[in-house]
Amino acid sequence: IFTPIEYGAVGYTEEDAKKKLGNDKVKVYHCSATPLEWNLNDERSGELGYMKVIVDKTAGEKVVGTHILGPNAGEVIQGLSVAIKAGATKEHFDDCVGIHPTFAESYTTMTEEKVEGSALPTKGGC
Repeated sequence: IFTPIEYGAVGYTEEDAKKKLGNDKVKVYHCSATPLEWNLNDERSGELGYMKVIVDKTAGEKVVGTHILGPNAGEVIQGLSVAIKAGATKEHFDDCVGIHPTFAESYTTMTEEKVEGSALPTKGGC
């Protein structure tokens, strides 16, 4: 989806993953981060992007969905779709060296588990 703040998604949403796999089998990692190009822009300075990874806990944390809200989301999601199609796990993401400084590098450093009822991270988790 191309919007003023780009949004990209591939695979299951959280809700669909829980319906398909069951609540107890789904884990969601998420984070907020400031894209470098926003940091250097007076109009966007201090704003955050958001991303999350949805995994199947019973299949070695196989990635079943990813979502991104931020600059170049359409470009980033394409590479993630190939990884998901190839059967990537959260460990595969963690083992990658993120290209610095990019917004997409947050996928390689994401550690915060999303907990039902908790607020969005104000910054971090990546």
